[in-house]
Amino acid sequence: MIVRIMGEGQVRLADSHFVELNKLDDELLGAMESGDETEFRRTLGALLDAVRRLGEPLADDALEPSELILPAPDASLEEVREMLADDGLIPG
Repeated sequence: MIVRIMGEGQVRLADSHFVELNKLDDELLGAMESGDETEFRRTLGALLDAVRRLGEPLADDALEPSELILPAPDASLEEVREMLADDGLIPG
């Protein structure tokens, strides 16, 4: 799966990593629902770090269709709320 982190670029992730990413996505959703800014920042950072760590970066000039778009590290709680909709960031 190709994942884009807004403002950073794209990475290729194996499906086997989605268990870990779904856990972080659930935590992020909980932080969003509670409005806990500190937990939101921590969990968003952990999710993005996991994608960077587990993914294989694509070349800067590669333009593959992204199956998943994640917010930039400095995205506001409200911006991420809009992206989350009802399903979270990581498809189940």
